[in-house]
Amino acid sequence: MAPLRLPVSLGHLRQYLTLTNNGCLHRTVASYSRVHAKHPIAYQPSLVQSRRFCLQSRSLQKEELELTSVRYNVQRGNFARISSEDVAMFEKLLPGRVIADPEELVGYNTDWLRMCRGNSRLLLRPKTTEEVSEIMKYCSSRNLAVMPQGGNTGLVGGSVPVFDEIIISTSLMNKIISVDEISGTLVCQAGCVLEALSTHLSDVGLMMPLDLGAKGSCQIGGNVSTNAGGLRLMRYGSLHGSVLGLEVVQADGTILDCLSTLRKDNTGYDLKQLFIGSEGTLGIVTAVSILCPRKPQSINLAILGVSNFQNCLRSLKEAKGMLGEILSAFEFMDSSCMDLARSNLNLTNPISDKPFYVLIETAGSNGTHDEEKLNLFLEKVLGEGIVEDGTVATDSTKIQSIWSIRERLAEALLHDGYVYKYDISLPLANFYDLVVDMRERVDDLATRVVGYGHLGDGNLHLNVTSPTYDHELLDKIEPFIYEWTSRYNGSISAEHGLGFKKKDFIHFSKTQKAVELMQQIKDLMDPKGILNPYKMLPDKYGD
Repeated sequence: MAPLRLPVSLGHLRQYLTLTNNGCLHRTVASYSRVHAKHPIAYQPSLVQSRRFCLQSRSLQKEELELTSVRYNVQRGNFARISSEDVAMFEKLLPGRVIADPEELVGYNTDWLRMCRGNSRLLLRPKTTEEVSEIMKYCSSRNLAVMPQGGNTGLVGGSVPVFDEIIISTSLMNKIISVDEISGTLVCQAGCVLEALSTHLSDVGLMMPLDLGAKGSCQIGGNVSTNAGGLRLMRYGSLHGSVLGLEVVQADGTILDCLSTLRKDNTGYDLKQLFIGSEGTLGIVTAVSILCPRKPQSINLAILGVSNFQNCLRSLKEAKGMLGEILSAFEFMDSSCMDLARSNLNLTNPISDKPFYVLIETAGSNGTHDEEKLNLFLEKVLGEGIVEDGTVATDSTKIQSIWSIRERLAEALLHDGYVYKYDISLPLANFYDLVVDMRERVDDLATRVVGYGHLGDGNLHLNVTSPTYDHELLDKIEPFIYEWTSRYNGSISAEHGLGFKKKDFIHFSKTQKAVELMQQIKDLMDPKGILNPYKMLPDKYGD
């Protein structure tokens, strides 16, 4: 059967982005359903769900977002500039799939948080690995810098240009190549949207091993390139374990075929690991082979109110011991998060107000067995005063309603104006202390400071907001947050990557020798530095 074609990323459905009367950006999010026909199965939008994002409405209405290169005083690398001859060559290679209209390019040049903006003059939309290869051969010969882009849902400025890099969008590389229901292996092109893959796999009793708040927009190639974590990493592990193989186009256009579907292959260096989390700086991922677990038959979700953070940790310890193999997610939020969801999104707290909240998801094959284990756990934590209030959801509607509080926090933060986002790994003993110290440090300069994240795997999302970008506030936050994290042997990036915004702080998590080795690998695999420049590693560019 011919490969399946999936929808393009929401990040590129720019016709759905409009300004509402109150100046907020109105984004429509399409969900997908299967359409059966004689020809290969396709996914088509079946329902449009509306969400509003107040993405700095004043900036949208009155002024253009400042260029990243200007705001951060970046020096352009010694790359060639695009000529009319270059455009003509790409139009011959990709007829009808070359975009040079400045208005159409705005959305591709700007990250979805409206914090970084490049000035690319050209967008290319290949459909095959061979087309990507031809693009890179030409760009290498001309010394043209390129910027691979998936769903453009990144949070550290890694998914948009800094200067005029050519954007190579994978949005049309959206075919499912194969699914093996017995081994649980999926092979697909890099532009497949995560949610669409999940929908397709669900029909054959499988699921994707990762789940993200941006699943309706993000693409699997981008997920792999940033080593995305998400809500269920504690159950299914990172993509370093789930990804079985990759197909990658290197800087000179060479196609590296490591698209194995084997779970065990101990022959030589495991080259795919180099590209997982490399943020498109070593090569462009064009296809992915990934191991997919069985879809659970029974799902339960509990939201519990807790009086202090130490009891959040006690809840986690008890959950690991009593829920064991069915524990699939353990999230936490502080009270500021609940206030944020209530005030900015009009969401309702399903339990009484508490200083902290934990969300616990179980997923298994036997509903009776799972509910019994969950009830025993709840009896213990409530009986010992570890938890003070809570509710359990078993039907999909209520489960989604509770999850939406956690998953839409990033959206809610945008209503405050400008968001300073940090994604930290910390030892659990020091996990929430950073939030407390940050609140004291920024004081009235910030609108609010909130802490939430994946407590089950030690990943804190710390967010500070202000009405507009404030350099004084940024100076209060950085490098303090990185110094604090380093002092407690944490990581300055747990799952978002380094991108543009964190690259100069890598030494807070990695030794100088480690960074030097990374640069040597970069120089070896991309000697001209044309792949996603100004990202991940400290700058070494000159005129």
